[in-house]
Order: sequence, then structure tokens, then C-alpha cells
Amino acid sequence: MMDAEVTIMSQKGQVVIPQTLRKQLDLTPKTKLLIYKKDNLLILKKLEIPDIVKEFDEIFAMMDKKNLKLSEAEIQQEIDAVRAAKRQR
Repeated sequence: MMDAEVTIMSQKGQVVIPQTLRKQLDLTPKTKLLIYKKDNLLILKKLEIPDIVKEFDEIFAMMDKKNLKLSEAEIQQEIDAVRAAKRQR
């Protein structure tokens, strides 16, 4: 069972997340949170933003191992194709 904590909403609609929960979830100032509503229930979820530089470094390392070379134009073409496919969903 979850431990419940009580907080109060300010006149501006601000809610303080209790310190124990902030520490457990590593919530720091400027942390982005998603908020979902279902009936009278609100759910907050920490938004995990991927380290895009690290991901690209891994991709380029894999490409180097396989001796694959892409031009900037080819990379942009692939990005545009993925974005177009996402828009169609």
C-alpha cells in the first residue's frame, strides 16, 4: 500500500510536492512533470528526457563500426521521413 502525504494548493494553483517524495524521485527545480486526470484523480509523472547527444554518439559509433557513412542531406531526409510518418498516425 502507498503511504499518503498531505499538501495544500495555493491561491495560484501551486502544489508543493513533499520533500521525501522529491528526494526519492530526484525531483529538482525545473524538473518537467506530466499530469494526467481521470475522474477526480490526478497523476503526476516525472518526464524522462533522453540524452539525445549520448544517443547520437552511440548511433555514430555503431555506424563507424559498420563503416557506414551518411551525408547531412541523407540524415535530414531520414529525419523528415520519420516525422512525416508520425504526423500520419
